[in-house]
Amino acid sequence: MKRLIIIAMLFAGATGAFAQSTDTTKTVTDTAKTKKGFHISFGKGEGASHLNLNNKDTTEYREHSKAPGFAWGITFTRFDLGLTTLVDNGSFKLSPQNDFLRYRSWKTSNVGFDVLQFSYRFNSTFKIYVSGGFDWTLIRLRDNITIQRDQSTLTYVQDNIDYSKNRFSSTYIRVPLSFDFRTHEDASGRRWHFVAGPDLGFLINGRVKQISDENGKQKMNGDYHFAKTRYGAFTRVGYGSMGIFAKYYFNDMFENSPAQEGLKNFAFGIMVGF
Repeated sequence: MKRLIIIAMLFAGATGAFAQSTDTTKTVTDTAKTKKGFHISFGKGEGASHLNLNNKDTTEYREHSKAPGFAWGITFTRFDLGLTTLVDNGSFKLSPQNDFLRYRSWKTSNVGFDVLQFSYRFNSTFKIYVSGGFDWTLIRLRDNITIQRDQSTLTYVQDNIDYSKNRFSSTYIRVPLSFDFRTHEDASGRRWHFVAGPDLGFLINGRVKQISDENGKQKMNGDYHFAKTRYGAFTRVGYGSMGIFAKYYFNDMFENSPAQEGLKNFAFGIMVGF
């Protein structure tokens, strides 16, 4: 996961963010205090920023597109870092049949980010966009167990090993559809964002990662009965580039495993980048 994050950051930084796909959009320069030196452009259209690299003049200025229009491209944004909570048939307490999934609350996390986006801006205060990225749910198990691969249902065995880390995780491609309501920019160039919409996910793989003195570091990949497709809803609220998020998935975390029926995934935390 760490490698994917680093690769995505480098790739996004090298290629830039949005490419404008319409020639009907007009731009208005809000501030342009300097035009000297060499400029690097990060995207085109709304919110595009330009940085003057002249050592004597380093004033940053922004250009904002006010007219409706489409935009698409590669990005690295909406980086989520939060906590994951399992909801067992409406309860935050796990039922007896799911007690083997007991987890350490402060070490059970959700991480995600977007790398592609296609958007349509109606005006300066409302736009919609569909994006694509990656999303990880990382469950830090309390018990010294090993979730089994390739079983007819979600199955585990009790181990006589004291694991310093026993993590059960899933990786999804996420495809959220966002409805972004935004205030006008204030004097500092920032605005409030109120975003909500549906979220669709496609399973890449599941993983058990264990660390112990006896066996060292072990990683075992499989689907582990994680839902192949998941669907839910999310909301994001923030100011400037910082905000908070919440996600809830309507379908069960696991499929073809009757004992886990009704076990769902809820995540919340902080985010960077609108």
